[in-house]
Amino acid sequence: MSQIFLRTWLKKSKTVGSVWPTSSYMAKRMASVINIQSGLPVLELGPGTGAITQAILDAGLKPEKLFAIEYTREFVDLIQPRFPKINLIHGDAFNLKQTLGKKNQTVFDCAISSLPLLNFPHATRTAFVEDVLGRIPAGRPLIQFSYGPFPPIAAVLGHFTVERYDYVLRNLPPAQLWIYRRKTH
Repeated sequence: MSQIFLRTWLKKSKTVGSVWPTSSYMAKRMASVINIQSGLPVLELGPGTGAITQAILDAGLKPEKLFAIEYTREFVDLIQPRFPKINLIHGDAFNLKQTLGKKNQTVFDCAISSLPLLNFPHATRTAFVEDVLGRIPAGRPLIQFSYGPFPPIAAVLGHFTVERYDYVLRNLPPAQLWIYRRKTH
C-alpha cells in the first residue's frame, strides 16, 4: 500500500496532500466526530489508501452509510476491494452536485475531509466548505486536516466557524485537525 501511495504522490502531488498515508491514530481522531445514533450517512472526501475509511467503519458506521469520494483512480482501485460495501465514488469533491448525481440531495451526519485544500485557490476552498456544510445539519462538523499552523480556510462571518479540534503528533508529518460548522439558529 505504501508503494502505491508513494508512486501516486510522485505522479499527482497536487491531488495527494501528504508524503505518507494518514496514521491510524489520526484516522481515529477524525472518525471520532461521527454521531452513529443520528442514522444519517457520513461523507468522506479523499479516502486515499483507506486509513480513515477503516476508522469510520471501526467507529460503528455501517458500510452502506459511508459515501466516499475519491478523485485519484489509483486509490479507487486500491480501496474498492477492501471496502466493497461502501458507496465509493470516483469523482471530484469540489463538484459534489455532479459527483453525487442522484444522491445530491442526501443529508449527511458529518463530513470527514483529507483533501489537500492548500493546493487550491482560496475561493475554491471557501466554496468547497460552504457546499459541504450545506449538506450536513447546522452545528454538525466538517473535519479537515492540514499541516500548517492555521486553518486552510478562515471562518467566514455569518457563514461558518472554524476551531482547532486537535494537534496530532502521531502522524507523519504531524497535523492540525480543524472543525468547520454552520451556526445553529
